[in-house]
Amino acid sequence: MNFDHLEATYFVQQLAWNLRAIHFDYKRCEIALMPSFTSLRSVQVAVESDNLKIRYGAQAVSVTSQGAFTGDVSADMIAHLGCSYVIVGHSERRKYHPEDDANIVDQVRAVLAAGMQPILCVGESYEERRKGIELDFAVGQVHDVTRDLSDEEAAKLIVAYEPVWAIGTGMVATPQSAQDAARAIRNDLSDTFGTRVGETVRILYGGSVSSKNAVELINEPDVDGFLIGGSALKVDELTRICKLTLETTA
Repeated sequence: MNFDHLEATYFVQQLAWNLRAIHFDYKRCEIALMPSFTSLRSVQVAVESDNLKIRYGAQAVSVTSQGAFTGDVSADMIAHLGCSYVIVGHSERRKYHPEDDANIVDQVRAVLAAGMQPILCVGESYEERRKGIELDFAVGQVHDVTRDLSDEEAAKLIVAYEPVWAIGTGMVATPQSAQDAARAIRNDLSDTFGTRVGETVRILYGGSVSSKNAVELINEPDVDGFLIGGSALKVDELTRICKLTLETTA
């Protein structure tokens, strides 16, 4: 929970200004922000009124479309605010609400049905890494959520590998660890849905991403981008990460 609607609007405008100043090429590197529900309309107005090329999405979604579910926000409601993406299965949602794989499958389907793309978060805890089962765990999470999807649905998925022990801790997976996880996830998707889908799905890395480690992470062949947490709350730091990513993938 960060930024009220006024702060979110200012952040979007400042980020757009920063990126314009460095002649950022949005055709080669996509940027999407995930504000809170209460800020989505304000962000929509800022983006549309200034014709900004920044995309945006929601941090969570309800599995229900309508009815007496106080506090829930449906996928259709989110889509009507111009969102392109919805994060599903984030470790904090799994931990604090809690959400299980069955619920996350329903979220993925709801997001797809509303014409948006789900960003599926997976990743192991420190204990699972200590046991040496981190790859099996992350791949298992992806497989459990995607196994009943059609090829067409799976191709629209974005997967974010976020080792839980690295989120907000300052610890970060090594580039090789991030690559190993991304490759294992891509291989599983290819085995399930075919090579075309496996190579189409974008795989992101998340977990203490900063301008200090972005280059070495994005250089890995199966890491297609980032799901950024704390660093994305600082507009100048986020600008640096965007600039470095664009330069590295040129």
